[in-house]
Amino acid sequence: MNLGSKGKKRVVLPSRPEPPTVEQILEDVGSSASDDPLFGLQDISETGLSASSGDGEVELKFEQCRRFMELNHRLTEAREQLKEQREELQRSGESLQTNIQEVKTRMLTQEQHG
Repeated sequence: MNLGSKGKKRVVLPSRPEPPTVEQILEDVGSSASDDPLFGLQDISETGLSASSGDGEVELKFEQCRRFMELNHRLTEAREQLKEQREELQRSGESLQTNIQEVKTRMLTQEQHG
């Protein structure tokens, strides 16, 4: 039996706050500073969207964020692919150096016996 746990008082945690309403979220987004890195994104021409007021602006920001995340993912994949290609080139270069050294050794051996 664990007698130590019976003497402890239960800590009552505060209740979880209600999530913000759509109006509160829109107000927060609308009152963000112009230099806010999340909401201050400039138009990305590839999205084909233009800035407008209200829901259109929110949708534009969402699309810009989504596009940024896609590009970031593609860059990460490209970085990994380049890393693999660089390692492959390094292995090929080492193999080439080994082959060159073998050829030089054979040529020297042939010259000495020739």
